[in-house]
Amino acid sequence: MTNNDILRRLRYALELTDAQMVSFFARHRQGLTEEEARAFLGKEEEEGTTMCPNDLMGNFLDSLIIDKRGPPKAGARPPEKAPLTNNSILKKIRIALNLHEGDMLAILDAGGQPMSKGELTALFRKPGHKHHRVCGDQVLRAFLRGLTLRMRPSE
Repeated sequence: MTNNDILRRLRYALELTDAQMVSFFARHRQGLTEEEARAFLGKEEEEGTTMCPNDLMGNFLDSLIIDKRGPPKAGARPPEKAPLTNNSILKKIRIALNLHEGDMLAILDAGGQPMSKGELTALFRKPGHKHHRVCGDQVLRAFLRGLTLRMRPSE
């Protein structure tokens, strides 16, 4: 999945406005206009679409965490800058929305990707761990689909 696709699906699921999207991006990168933020939401084949780079996507997700959970406590360690993967995207969304294991399993099941508790915890293990499992595009897509069904049940 591309970062643009993830942004579109998150925006729809969480019912974020253009102003909220811009504020999330602007929290880490000053001077980002609403048009530039909107360009990240276009489909790849549409004219005027700009691909969202990984560092900006990571900053967007960090801003989503701050918006939903509040700023970090004084003296807290800043998060480590790790490469952006499907696993880290899933983890950041989980943190932002304060989703517990049961919530995650229900969302994945609703999205068409039933998973066991062990399979889910393997997605959140460190990459060097022997039980670490890479989160594929299909799992992330199912999670975002299930999240949309959970956040927007009438649709």
